[in-house]
Amino acid sequence: MTNRFYSPFDQEAWGGVRKRDYRTPFQVDRDRVIHAHAFRKLQSKTQVFLSGEYDFYRTRLTHSMEAAQIGRSICHYLLSQGGPLGPEFFIDGDLVEAVCLSHDLGHPPFGHSGERTLQELMKPYGGFEGNAQTLHLLAETIYQNESGVSGMMPTRALLDGVLKYKKLHREFPQPPRNHFLYDPQWVYRDFVFGGAAIPVELHAGESLNAFKSVECQIMDWADDAAYSLNDIVDGVKAGFLSIDRVESWAASAGIDPENQRHLETLFNAIRGDRLEAVFAEKIGGFITACRLRHRMNFMAPRSHRYAYELVVAPEALREAHFFKTMANDIIFESPQLQQIEHKARNVLFSLWDSCWRNYVEKGDRVINILPPRVGRLIDVETDVAGKARRICDWLAGLTDGMIVRTFKRLNDPEFGSIRDLS
Repeated sequence: MTNRFYSPFDQEAWGGVRKRDYRTPFQVDRDRVIHAHAFRKLQSKTQVFLSGEYDFYRTRLTHSMEAAQIGRSICHYLLSQGGPLGPEFFIDGDLVEAVCLSHDLGHPPFGHSGERTLQELMKPYGGFEGNAQTLHLLAETIYQNESGVSGMMPTRALLDGVLKYKKLHREFPQPPRNHFLYDPQWVYRDFVFGGAAIPVELHAGESLNAFKSVECQIMDWADDAAYSLNDIVDGVKAGFLSIDRVESWAASAGIDPENQRHLETLFNAIRGDRLEAVFAEKIGGFITACRLRHRMNFMAPRSHRYAYELVVAPEALREAHFFKTMANDIIFESPQLQQIEHKARNVLFSLWDSCWRNYVEKGDRVINILPPRVGRLIDVETDVAGKARRICDWLAGLTDGMIVRTFKRLNDPEFGSIRDLS
């Protein structure tokens, strides 16, 4: 059965023509992401708590899987609601699953702490942005071999689906901290739009960053739904969110009647030992809070992905925002999580300095501290910004465990393992 929601334009692959088999192009996208080394690394990258500190909490991998389930469920729910969708005209769940599984591929070790540190280190060299790094992996490095050829060859719809932000670093009046594409990534943005000229009005403010395909919008809401609720569950189980601590936070923050009801639901769930069941039900509510709406824009005539937008019920948006704020204020600003931030800065700055002195500003004595392939990639680059990007790629690709072991090998005299240099 042909799905008329998508055309050959949506299914065209970046980098060449794919061989066709029994799978749809979007099933190929999903399968290639799942089997990629970069995807497996997410099992050892921080979501909230440092990877390895607890056995039960979420990592980037489990978070991505949960977001993928929510995204696919949103597709099923929207289809079940009928018009404009139907059996031969629907948002592809395989595509949305691929987008959700991919959305955190570019995030570095140490979670948001690591991202902020790399943003600081890369500020003179075009910046670092987790979503732009995801695009970098999908389009360039995820299956890269020694000759530099990438085997991912993602579809236009997948690339577009991970493009939460479409504004280039150079297009901001002042260098932004986040929410941008790397300047060389204009070629992927141009591919996503099929070479169409971007209307002038979209370049104003954040308009271009807000211009997303419907699959990207579903991924964005699935991501919010997953971490706004599941960070609370993990926080309670890890002991960061107690009733006393939340009550103290609420008293200082000033809680309106709607959010007070959310607090009471949370407290009752904790007291009744039903936290996971109650919050799983909330995820179901976030799924059924979705609907589709027609829209008109310069891409709508070329792709149904831009002829529709996702609309989420305001009360669901407010609830997600409330729980995200709670998690940020109580968990992420806690001394324990700030200690991870301190650790991330020390480790990343140290490794960056070691790479810089041995591969960029080489002195009289050069020590080959990086895997040979990474060293060759740095040497091939002809300018400092290109070398910085290669070092950044290597650091961002490390897991929490890999980066700590590497730091210890270089700095701890009593740590001498040579088995896992990577």
